[in-house]
Amino acid sequence: MDKDGGPDWNGLLKWSLAHGDGTNPPRALSEEDRKWFMEAMQANTIDVVKRMKEITQVMKTPEDVLESQGVTPENIEDMLDELQEHVESIDMANDLHSIGGLDPLLGYLKNSHAGIRSKAAEVVSTIVQNNPKSQQLVMESNGLEPLLSNFKSDPSTNGRTKALGAISSLIRHNQPGISAFRLGNGYAGLKDALGSDDARLQRKALNLIQYLLHNDKTDRSIATELGLPKLMMHLASSDDSLVREAALSGLLELAQDKTSGNSLPDQDKLKDILKTRIEGISIMDKDDLHAAREERQLVDSLWKECYNEPSSLREKGLVVLPGEDAPQQPPPDVAGKMFEPPLRAWAAARPAPKDDSDAGSEKKDAPPLLLGPGPSSNSNS
Repeated sequence: MDKDGGPDWNGLLKWSLAHGDGTNPPRALSEEDRKWFMEAMQANTIDVVKRMKEITQVMKTPEDVLESQGVTPENIEDMLDELQEHVESIDMANDLHSIGGLDPLLGYLKNSHAGIRSKAAEVVSTIVQNNPKSQQLVMESNGLEPLLSNFKSDPSTNGRTKALGAISSLIRHNQPGISAFRLGNGYAGLKDALGSDDARLQRKALNLIQYLLHNDKTDRSIATELGLPKLMMHLASSDDSLVREAALSGLLELAQDKTSGNSLPDQDKLKDILKTRIEGISIMDKDDLHAAREERQLVDSLWKECYNEPSSLREKGLVVLPGEDAPQQPPPDVAGKMFEPPLRAWAAARPAPKDDSDAGSEKKDAPPLLLGPGPSSNSNS
C-alpha cells in the first residue's frame, strides 16, 4: 500500500521490472515477495458477480426506501455507470439476467428521473451489443416497449437519444426485434427524430434508417411513404458533417433500389443539393478535405447512381486524394459501428462466432458504493 492507503503501483511497477526485464535469470519468489505481490494485486480487485448482485439489490429496492437512506438519483446514475463497465464483458452481460438484475434495470427505463432513464438505456445498449443471447432475453422481458416509448415521447432529448441507441443495439442482427420495431410504429419515431433540432438524435436516427434499408429492401417502401427521403435530402445540407454523411449514406441506399416506385423524389432538388456540397468540398483546405473523405466519396457515388455520370469531384481529383486508397464498393457504411462500447467492439473484431452511439458515459473515479465493498478494499461504503 502507498502512504494514502491505495495500491502501491510505483512499487509494483519497479518490482515487475526488476523481476522480468530479461537482464537476470528467473528466480523463485520468496514467501515475502509473493505475499507483497498478492496483497498489491488484490487491493484493487473486486468480485464482479458479487458487486453486480449488490447493485441488483439496490435496483430492486423501492425508491422511497432508498430516499429514506439518503440515496439520491445522482447516486443511482453513478451506480449504473459502474454496472455498465461490468457488463461490457459479454459473460457478465448475460449473467445479469441469471442473478435477477435485468428486469429491475428495465424498470429503471420508466423511472421518473430523466438521468436514470438515460443511464439505464445506456446499460441496456451495452448488454445487447453483439450479444444475441441478451437481445433475446431483453425481448422476452418486453424491454423494447419502454425503449420505444422513451424514444418517441421522453421529454428529455438526451433520454430520446439514449433510448434510440439502445433500440439500435437491440434490433441489429435480430429479425424478431426489427419486426417488433415496425409493429411498434418505430419508423414514425425515426421520422420525428429527423425533424428534431438535435444533431446527435438526427445522426442516430439516420444511422438506424440506413441499416434497416440495407437489411430489408421492403423497408424502402415504408421509408418513401413516410417521406423520409425528403427529410434526408434536407439533412444532407446540415451544418453537422456526420449528419450530412449519414443522410447521404441513406439516400445512396435508396438510390440503389431501381424498383418501380422507390426512386428518390425531386431529383432536380437533389442535384442542386449535391452541387452545393461539391462547391463546399472544392473550397476546403487540405485538412478539411481529409476529414471529409467519406462525404466526398458518398457525394460522388450518389451523383453517379442518380445521373449515370461521374461527379465533378472526380474531374477535380477530389474523390481520392494523393496517398489515399481508392474507395471500395459499396462506399463506406457510416452506420456500421456507431453504438459499440470499446470492449464489446474488441470482442466482435475477434475471429469468433459473434458479430455493431455509442454507449460510453464518462467513468467516475469513485462511484458511490451503496451496498457492500467497492472497487478498492479501502473504499468507503
